[in-house]
Amino acid sequence: QVQFVESGGGLVQSGGSLGLSCAASGFTFSMYVIMWYRQSPGKERELVAQITPSGKTPTYADSVKGRFTISRDNAKNTVYLQMSNLKPEDTAVYHCNLAARDEWGQGTQVTVSS
Repeated sequence: QVQFVESGGGLVQSGGSLGLSCAASGFTFSMYVIMWYRQSPGKERELVAQITPSGKTPTYADSVKGRFTISRDNAKNTVYLQMSNLKPEDTAVYHCNLAARDEWGQGTQVTVSS
């Protein structure tokens, strides 16, 4: 069965950096686009970044463009999200997932203090 385990979140000051990891299992990882999403209380889930199977054409939400970098290691079935110049509005639970899949893991909490 498809499973994602996110890690790397924490508390960081505004302007700081964090690196998230997402370990995937239960499917042929190297064949799929993988997304990072985030959700904060009272807000809709937001697509933050996505990466194609080859890793060559990542795309980003305007809100994180220039600050976040998505990458993947197909040999390790893992996708990463490197976040820099973090802002309080980046505070959220971050999840990775496949497109159009409506099952979610626990995610990893990112909290940015001002």
